Amino acid sequence: MAELDTSGKGGGKGGKIRSKKASTRVDLTAMVDLAFLLITFFIMTTTLAKPKAMDTFWPDKTKKDVQLPVAATRTMTVLLGANDKLEWYIGEPGKTPPTVDNFGKNGIRKTLIDKNKEVEATHAGPDNYMIVLIKCSDKATYKDFVNMLDEINITGIKSYGVVPITPLEVNLLKKDGLY
Repeated sequence: MAELDTSGKGGGKGGKIRSKKASTRVDLTAMVDLAFLLITFFIMTTTLAKPKAMDTFWPDKTKKDVQLPVAATRTMTVLLGANDKLEWYIGEPGKTPPTVDNFGKNGIRKTLIDKNKEVEATHAGPDNYMIVLIKCSDKATYKDFVNMLDEINITGIKSYGVVPITPLEVNLLKKDGLY
């Protein structure tokens, strides 16, 4: 049992004669029990961190593939390679030279923002946004894929897709040492 004793057991010889103080005894057992109950309650009822997930939308598999005509100047293809590196190009593969880039503020994020502004400025109408195609090679890691999705989310790209990589694009990665 925990208790608090505040009696005045001091003194000594001589000095003034004082009246005896009555001992004040406070039982702290109930307060300790209450404290442990409150701690247990708050530990059980709180959540430390809520999981964060990005919504992805997948096409309906029952419908046949319907392809809409899209200008090649509106599409950016990002090839995820080895060693946290990537390659990107605008338009069709082989027609424009690919650029090797990395993740981060001064890497693909800056490129996505700049190219999206260019597409918005050159294309009029409701379809003045850039479409990003993400293609993962066998050497890319899941971390690279998630980083790319994060960069797209940060830059506010309206339309993107995850598509399989072609042998021509694998050759582009091999040529630049990213495969």
